[in-house]
Amino acid sequence: MAIVNDYPVVVEGVAQLLAHDRRLNLVELDAGMDPKQSVDVVLFDAFSQRQIDDDIARLLGNPKYRRLVVYTWHTKAEQVSRAMDAGIHGYVSKAVDAQTLCDAVVRVHGGEQVIEPKPVPEEVEAGNWPGREEGLSARESEVVSMITQGVTNEEIAKACYLSINSVKSYIRSAYRKMGVERRSQAVLWGVEHGMLPVRQRREV
Repeated sequence: MAIVNDYPVVVEGVAQLLAHDRRLNLVELDAGMDPKQSVDVVLFDAFSQRQIDDDIARLLGNPKYRRLVVYTWHTKAEQVSRAMDAGIHGYVSKAVDAQTLCDAVVRVHGGEQVIEPKPVPEEVEAGNWPGREEGLSARESEVVSMITQGVTNEEIAKACYLSINSVKSYIRSAYRKMGVERRSQAVLWGVEHGMLPVRQRREV
């Protein structure tokens, strides 16, 4: 299997969640690109992806990848339904524990279509993300990473299936932890703390 996301720290964090399970053979970690080799399962971490539907279509359209699992915080029924209708094979919430994630990947490999919304306590946040060491929660980090990319609050709300008030709340709490007051300061902080996806870093 392969893990895909635009942030190396996110990819490595997911890999650590899967590392204990001997049923899984992780052959590729991809930040900012698609897997180079043929794999049975691609685990697509949707952290800070602005065009999730396009990413899903691209990965599904590549015959080298047999099955696709989306791993995300965004689990509203509308988004889950749209992703499953597009043809993905698994949709796993980041609220599940590591064992449930591993089991879901194995089940998808075995031919099942899997949706895993089974929650764990709200304070448990799996994997890793930019800004974690500075105290940002996964949700705050995702919002800040989009701000760093120049995304508006309205676009963030749409991409993350959040209300505009929730986006503003995440921004306020993140700014306090970051020690910034303005969006321009947040962008600079984000660039300095790895909030730009790999593909954008290559273009800078």
